[in-house]
Amino acid sequence: MAWFTLILAGLFECFWATMLKLSQCFSVLRFSVLTVLGMIASFLLLAHATRTLPLSLAYPIWTGIGAVGAVLIGVLWFGDRLTPATWFFVALLLIGIVGLKLASHA
Repeated sequence: MAWFTLILAGLFECFWATMLKLSQCFSVLRFSVLTVLGMIASFLLLAHATRTLPLSLAYPIWTGIGAVGAVLIGVLWFGDRLTPATWFFVALLLIGIVGLKLASHA
C-alpha cells in the first residue's frame, strides 16, 4: 500500500506542477487553488508513504515521478519540444526510478 501511496503522491506532483503553469503565476484563481490543493495532497501522501518506506527511497522516487511526469505533460499537453539529448536524460531518470524500486527491499 505504501508504494501505491507513493506513486499517487508522485502523480499529484505532476498535477500541481501542471496547475501551476495554468495559474499563470497565480493570476488565475481556479488553477491557483488547484495548485495549492495538489501540493497539499502530494505532500500528505508522501508523508504517509514515508511511514513505511525509507525516506532515502521514497523522496527520490517521488521527485522522479514528478520530473518525468512534468516532462511528458509538457510535451503532450503544452507542445514542448525536447532535444534527443534531453530525451536520453529523461530515460535515465525513468531507469533510475525503476532501479530504485527494484533494488529496494521495502
